[in-house]
Amino acid sequence: MQQASSPAPAPMFAEPTPLGLLGLAVGCAALLPIAFGVALTPDAFRTAAWFCLLFGGGCQFLAGMMSLANKNLLGGTLFTTFAFNWVLNYITLSGLAEGKVPNASVVFSVDVCFLVIFVVLTFAFGYFSKLLFAFLVDIDLLYACRIAKELTHAPVFALPIALCTVALGGIALWLSFAILVNTSAGRVVFAVPGPLFTPATPAASAH
Repeated sequence: MQQASSPAPAPMFAEPTPLGLLGLAVGCAALLPIAFGVALTPDAFRTAAWFCLLFGGGCQFLAGMMSLANKNLLGGTLFTTFAFNWVLNYITLSGLAEGKVPNASVVFSVDVCFLVIFVVLTFAFGYFSKLLFAFLVDIDLLYACRIAKELTHAPVFALPIALCTVALGGIALWLSFAILVNTSAGRVVFAVPGPLFTPATPAASAH
């Protein structure tokens, strides 16, 4: 006779994903004037640095910690890892404001590592939503363009990087609005497509 399974414990925190996504969107918005070459002054670097630290880093770190506490391994890992990346953006931009350029070899090596990480996470998020998959693909393209720019020193990659940043912020806003507004409205206002991949069905246990 099969025993009744106990109900899953309630999450410790409310859904933290919108917090992390909104923070990411604000961080992307702060980077856009620099990415498009509109504001390349020390005060622009300093201003963007603080937005990257407080919103990109702070919001995503909180979202990551709360996700892990809620037993959301995938979301918590992504948010927490990306949060520290935004802290590095803060350090880099603060340094540029003082005329200090980061070491290109170290940046290249880390960007390659990040690309490997995000390619694997892209596959994992394909089991949850096509839009989440597109979100991670955009990050993959962003890092691929960064690596290509670092290898070739060609300015042609600056525009794709900027456009990927726009897309990243836009998808982050849409996903966060979908969770917040759809839940409040009790209906689909911001549509989010279903999974791209279907997980394997575990074999039924004999009883």
